[in-house]
Amino acid sequence: MTTTTSASLLERLETFMASDVYPAESVYREQLHGAANRWSQPPVMDELQAKARAAGLWNLFLPESEWGAGLSNRAYAPLCEVMGRSFIAPEVFNCSAPDTGNMEVFARYASRALQDRWLKPLLAAEIRSGFAMTEPGVASSDATNISAQIRRDGDHYVLNGTKWWTSGAGHPRCAVLIFLGRSNPDAPRHQQHSMLVVPMDTPGVRVVRALSVFGYDDAPHGHCEVVFENVRVPADHLLLGEGRGFEIGQGRLGPGRLHHCLRSIGIAERALEAMVARAKERITFGKPLSEQGVVMEWIADSRIEIDQLRLLTYDAADKLDKFGNKAARYELAMAKVVAPNVALRVIDRAIQTFGAAGVSSDVFLAEAYAHQRTLRLADGPDEVHRASIAKGELAKSAR
Repeated sequence: MTTTTSASLLERLETFMASDVYPAESVYREQLHGAANRWSQPPVMDELQAKARAAGLWNLFLPESEWGAGLSNRAYAPLCEVMGRSFIAPEVFNCSAPDTGNMEVFARYASRALQDRWLKPLLAAEIRSGFAMTEPGVASSDATNISAQIRRDGDHYVLNGTKWWTSGAGHPRCAVLIFLGRSNPDAPRHQQHSMLVVPMDTPGVRVVRALSVFGYDDAPHGHCEVVFENVRVPADHLLLGEGRGFEIGQGRLGPGRLHHCLRSIGIAERALEAMVARAKERITFGKPLSEQGVVMEWIADSRIEIDQLRLLTYDAADKLDKFGNKAARYELAMAKVVAPNVALRVIDRAIQTFGAAGVSSDVFLAEAYAHQRTLRLADGPDEVHRASIAKGELAKSAR
């Protein structure tokens, strides 16, 4: 994809956001909270998706795949950033987690039969999906701790275990999960786990509850606790091979982390814009907030930090394209640490600028803060990424 084409897509995306997405955000919320069942798809989302698909703004991720839009990670970066400015935009363009990561898994590691059954309807947004990895009983920041059992039984695998924070499992259209469990307990540490495709309607799959994040349950998407009790899955639902779950996970999480970071830039930019507008209109102690020294520092620091974050994250995208996930792991780790922390600082300053309104539901800041705080844990906590970065630096000095 040429730079010119990418720039053209970005211009079209920004126009679509301004004309369709931003005006629809309030409608989405009204339909969601006014529905008899909050765990249902707001009709406006179907309308927006139809418009986005007709406009050619659809499935913009998936680099180096026949299923994608032909964009590299670096070309997709500004598009993902713009989508991140809105809570609903990634879904509008069928570029939302966990579906993006799951579609990458299907595209890279699944058989043609599984692609036909699950990837194609995901690409068409006919269904949604979930990712079942994290467990309440172990420290899941170390993926080798995952203990849900996968046992071979003839031409099936039998799954037992409890997962939580299974993103997407609450959506009424969630039809399939990708499940990580331990299949080969006696193998070397990084070869003990496997990934399987699990249809949601398989007997023994039970959604227990939707978990909340600072009081937000993220309906109709949800982050759920899911019990798997003697769940029988055909053997051909295994991805790549027994003992290769950790390998798939590493391939999935690299681009996924990058997307989270890019969306964080977008919401930080929106928070800064809101802070500036509020500072100009509010008078305190005889002059606008924008003329108060401390507020000017907040605005300046926010601009500096966002631009630093963007350079770091775009560099990670570039390295991911040129050298692959493994070679870019330190850049991805640095971006993953910095992105939510920068966004949180910017959002917090904006909240202070708004005063009491900043912590209310009248503006987007409180919900944005809750989302960004989870990212210091999702796809690996800060501490794990910092340890990885430090090991890379120490290895350099040993050479």
